Amino acid sequence: MTRFQQSLQALGQARQLIAVGRSQGDLARIADLVDSFLDTPQMDACLARFRALPGGAELLDSRYPPLQPDLDRLSALPPGSLGHTYAALIRRLNYDPSFFRPRPIDTEGRWLTQRIATTHDLHHVVSGFGTSPAGENGVLAITATQIGFPAYVSLTHAAQIAGFRFWLDDYANLSRAISHGVTIGFTASAFATARWEEGWELPVAAWRQRLGVTLPADGEPYGLTPP
Repeated sequence: MTRFQQSLQALGQARQLIAVGRSQGDLARIADLVDSFLDTPQMDACLARFRALPGGAELLDSRYPPLQPDLDRLSALPPGSLGHTYAALIRRLNYDPSFFRPRPIDTEGRWLTQRIATTHDLHHVVSGFGTSPAGENGVLAITATQIGFPAYVSLTHAAQIAGFRFWLDDYANLSRAISHGVTIGFTASAFATARWEEGWELPVAAWRQRLGVTLPADGEPYGLTPP
């Protein structure tokens, strides 16, 4: 890719970021931003980091299936388990568990993009981040830190700039949430390589121990269970 092509690509991605901001986080706009990084040097670097992680290459090469949760089955699991907690969150917030844009998984970049999209809300459960703007950016910061997922790097940076420029009253909370996510990202095992489907019945606390999440966002203003 030539320098000129890279410049045009970066301009298009900047426009996508602006569109996300103007839409106040519309999922279709976010999906457009995510897809704009497919087949880019940034995605290539992300894939290299993912492949180097323990278990990453196996997941990529086998095209481990994107998450397709059965909420009824998960709701029947014991309270406190990953599956029960996840299903309860989705239903309490009236979310569509298939909110993500359907994508083929015929390339490594598309597979990783779809895997991250389908497991996003599980990251909330395990990290303890809520679904407020600050909480969303906190949970995005984990994957941005751990594998440099391009759209998440862009979104967290843009959120900090916009918050500092336009929403100073909320900036301290936003900045703390992103810093908290970065801390989890540095200290915990990569969320993107977790095989959540093989441990639905495990308690959330057991998953946190397995991944090394020692500082969940529970009890923070931007957490799933704020004070």
